[in-house]
Amino acid sequence: MASSSAALVNGLGSAFLTGSKKSQTRLLAPVAVASTGASRRVVVAAVATPKKSWLPGVKAGGSLVDPEWLDGSLPGDYGFDPLGLGKDPAFLKWYREAELIHGRWAMTAVVGILIGQAWSGIPWFEAGAAPGAVAPFSFGTLLGTQLLLMGWVESKRWVDYFNPESQAIEWATPWSQTAENFANATGDQGYPGGKFFDPLSVAGTLENGVYVPDTEKLERLKLAEIKHARLAMVAMLIFYFEAGQGKTPLGALGL
Repeated sequence: MASSSAALVNGLGSAFLTGSKKSQTRLLAPVAVASTGASRRVVVAAVATPKKSWLPGVKAGGSLVDPEWLDGSLPGDYGFDPLGLGKDPAFLKWYREAELIHGRWAMTAVVGILIGQAWSGIPWFEAGAAPGAVAPFSFGTLLGTQLLLMGWVESKRWVDYFNPESQAIEWATPWSQTAENFANATGDQGYPGGKFFDPLSVAGTLENGVYVPDTEKLERLKLAEIKHARLAMVAMLIFYFEAGQGKTPLGALGL
């Protein structure tokens, strides 16, 4: 009986049934053992957490609805990849990095557009042409400075993507007293954390001056961020269409 129960437990934890290791840990629950005299009864309680779907009401559809290359391990993974862009794991990693960066820029842009127009009354697509908007710099000086600074920062991010932790050294951070400020404190690509990138300790705590990430909180924040990032990217796309018609986001709302 015991050998049969062990086989059942091992079978439930096989890769064939559960897929990834992360899914296996979710599938298997603690085994409850009840003993009554000479007999021994083993009760296995297993709860499977199915992958989330962007079309939860549709059970068919193959890879369009449930692509096998998306296992639900990424934050915000709802199995949406109709073009199969993430079939290659290397490309999937890069697309997630690109989604994060574009989403963060979009969130910043949406806030800047709404607050900027509410403060100045100037449409965001005309702000650069407003008198004194770029003073005391000429457009060429502003553009050159931005390309230089952004190029330097983006080149560091590019190198760190292919060679993690390579930029957390003194010569790569000339203004910093310690390279630890730019080290990846969480170990996850795109989520550096630490005292420099998480000064308010939103996803971690400071213990004796050392940043310690909170894994559970970090996972919740990852999901919240990617949801807000996707919403912001869609909002920016709408802002562009509105600008093409000479309209502004606040104007479209009658504000």
